[in-house]
Amino acid sequence: MRGSRSVVTRRLDGAIDSTISERGTIWFRPAGVQQGLIDMSEPVPAILHLYLPTGLFLSHDLGEGFDATAIDSLRHKGGFRDPLLAEIAFAIMLELEHETSAGRLLAETLAFSLVARLIQNHAAPRSGLVMPAAGEGLDRRRLARVLDYIEANLEGDLTVARLASVACLSEFYFARAFKAAIGKSPHRHVSARRLERAKDLLCDADRALVDIALGLRFSCQANFTRAFRRATGQTPAQYRRNRLA
Repeated sequence: MRGSRSVVTRRLDGAIDSTISERGTIWFRPAGVQQGLIDMSEPVPAILHLYLPTGLFLSHDLGEGFDATAIDSLRHKGGFRDPLLAEIAFAIMLELEHETSAGRLLAETLAFSLVARLIQNHAAPRSGLVMPAAGEGLDRRRLARVLDYIEANLEGDLTVARLASVACLSEFYFARAFKAAIGKSPHRHVSARRLERAKDLLCDADRALVDIALGLRFSCQANFTRAFRRATGQTPAQYRRNRLA
């Protein structure tokens, strides 16, 4: 939530809680909890609703060491603060406002981070998961396999699930191990590689800009132009003119 000092009153399963909204205020409602009245004393600039599928909490996605009963110990929490959860949510909101070609990868990776944080800090004390060592990255063979797969599928639908499958790891562990190995998240690496591929495609004067944008998984040409200019200082059209001059 982007705060406004509005008093937000919520009724869930017969209980009522009131909270003064500030930037980063969070409400968590597990599946099955009945949502009732929501009242705000004044308008709130923006509220981001995130829905986490139950499947994200399954051990085969998060990896070994995960307590499969953790999801059952999560309870409704109203109007609390968790700086890490808030920053993850703001990163998702930023992607929604300024879409990139690898936005789906980013959203999937951040969703697993949300799940891990909820389990670590907001589940019962005995629940949770054992995190891999911070510096533990993909071994050379797995990394080469994943990088080759990415290069071969830059114009395809790359997801965390597919990349994790190539690496033979759980989705959650894969994202951490990939970043530990190359210093970039899967999302940032794929975004950078797609922009490099765009440079090659722009050298074909007959290839329409909109076709390049959609082929590299941008939702529209405007988002492609924005991302390309941010990375290179030029619009795709300017880059093409300079290269073909």
